[in-house]
Amino acid sequence: MDKRKIVKIIQLVKNDVRRFKNPIVTQIGELTKDPFAVLISCLLSLRTKDETTAVASKKLFALATTPRQMLGLSIPQIEKAIYPVGFYHTKARRIKEICKVLLEKYKGKVPETIEELVQLKGVGRKTAGIVMCYGHNKGVSIPTDSHVHQISNRLGWVQTKTPEKTEEALMKLIPKPYWRDLNNIFVTFGQHVCVPVSPFCSQCVISKYCPKVGVVRSR
Repeated sequence: MDKRKIVKIIQLVKNDVRRFKNPIVTQIGELTKDPFAVLISCLLSLRTKDETTAVASKKLFALATTPRQMLGLSIPQIEKAIYPVGFYHTKARRIKEICKVLLEKYKGKVPETIEELVQLKGVGRKTAGIVMCYGHNKGVSIPTDSHVHQISNRLGWVQTKTPEKTEEALMKLIPKPYWRDLNNIFVTFGQHVCVPVSPFCSQCVISKYCPKVGVVRSR
């Protein structure tokens, strides 16, 4: 795989997606520069649309912006603030549990390693990577969700069955300076252009570089 071509594709997509809004968790990271805000908003975003996550995050952060303040809220208060995000009952409990651990083990700070973050209940590798990238501003992994997974396979960069395997393959393939931005770029691209079903290939800036692996129908 030609790494110069990969870098060119990343740069083309990065320039193209500037016309769209960033994913909400990235926006929150850019606005607050706060790893805790990124962690909580990322938890809220799981299986939830960006528009819903944005409203829920705003309502919740109006009540509490630190682990100590969050622990002062009752679970029903958190549930009311974050409704209707997906699995809001479970997420409210998780937020309380995580805040308790942050205070007891990390003096209220969000850990700065993937290994420590994934020890927090409900935090998977993707969420941990997003916190590192957009909360701590450290590109130590490539957070890989369904968009990153699908686009990387469509481009023929990887031939993988799961986001976890895709991340492993991408970290061997993509130059490290591009790790931090790739999730943000590909998620935005996947939301607006390279959508899961019938992507807009006729409007795609990288169409001539893309073998369209697995694309059955496009627009």
